[in-house]
Amino acid sequence: MPWASRGALLTRRDEAVAREQLHFVVQNGRLFQQHHPDVPVLHDRGRFLLVKIDPGRARALNAEGETCFGVTPVADGQVVFEERSAPAARLRAPFIESLVNSISRASLEATLTHLVSFRTRHSTRPEFKTAAGWARQRLAEMGYRMRAQRVAVGADNSLNIIADKRGTAGGTRKVVIVTAHLDSINLAGGPLAPAPGADDNGSGTAGVLEMAAVFRNRQSAHDLRFILFGGEEQGLFGSKHYVQSLSPAQRARVAAVVNMDMIGSLNSASRSVLLEGANVSATVIDGLSEAASAYTQLLVESSLNPFASDHVPFIHAGLPAVLTIEGADSTNANVHSETDVLGTITYDLLLEILRMNVAFVATVASTSQ
Repeated sequence: MPWASRGALLTRRDEAVAREQLHFVVQNGRLFQQHHPDVPVLHDRGRFLLVKIDPGRARALNAEGETCFGVTPVADGQVVFEERSAPAARLRAPFIESLVNSISRASLEATLTHLVSFRTRHSTRPEFKTAAGWARQRLAEMGYRMRAQRVAVGADNSLNIIADKRGTAGGTRKVVIVTAHLDSINLAGGPLAPAPGADDNGSGTAGVLEMAAVFRNRQSAHDLRFILFGGEEQGLFGSKHYVQSLSPAQRARVAAVVNMDMIGSLNSASRSVLLEGANVSATVIDGLSEAASAYTQLLVESSLNPFASDHVPFIHAGLPAVLTIEGADSTNANVHSETDVLGTITYDLLLEILRMNVAFVATVASTSQ
């Protein structure tokens, strides 16, 4: 079978399957399996599935599930994801270690508790705009230059919240972007239903706000930009709009994009993180992996098959973006429902992923002491 996970080829299966029926699925939570339980799963690795499905149906489902899952034919020799060997040990930089150690669990818990206090953060609901206003105020109080970007979501609208900190490198400045989506959704209940979104994506939103707090008093050579997107759950509307708004010159300045989506649920025996990007993202994946090795105890997995989160529009525009997401041996089955609550959060995992991201951003942005 021409497909691999964790770098190991799967050579057996229990049922006959034609070559053209082999497809791999990348899913958020268990959403593909919940929506399509009739599709035979040949191999289950949580976020990644190998399934038997006719090509025509696969194409239809792939068009349907943009923010829930992706369905793609398997290519010969394709590695869908792999467990990465730890890079050679390197000395920790004292100023980066200081930044990493300044991440506050108490602050994270308080932020996430506030985020899930909203009945929903559905992109077009008044509650979302209240949450966005609260986040904007917090970032402004940290000293960031703020702006809001209106985002059309069908006949309605949502918001992107954008915070900037200027670097010191003058005309040679690049920009390092850290993102998450602020919105939440309850697929079964609709826009008015409870959607606490603790992991998806209160965890990523809290991560963005905490990272902004860590860097607020630090100078860096390159610009830092923190973005909270709206409209992700309806079709990546916020990130698509943001990327489309960038001029060629602005795109050329992007050094790296780190997206956080679901970073707080422990789905495996060990604390693991998946770094998901594309070929254009290779240096970012390598840098994050090195940061994880130096400053955390995370088990790192990687994939060059991006789906269903806000890193995708950046990648489609040729920009080096990576999704950082909790490892998924079993996968969080609570997403997009009223059961995505604080009790599903493992703060030790969330903190480790943030340590990796802070160390990487500090390195790329050339943050000083």
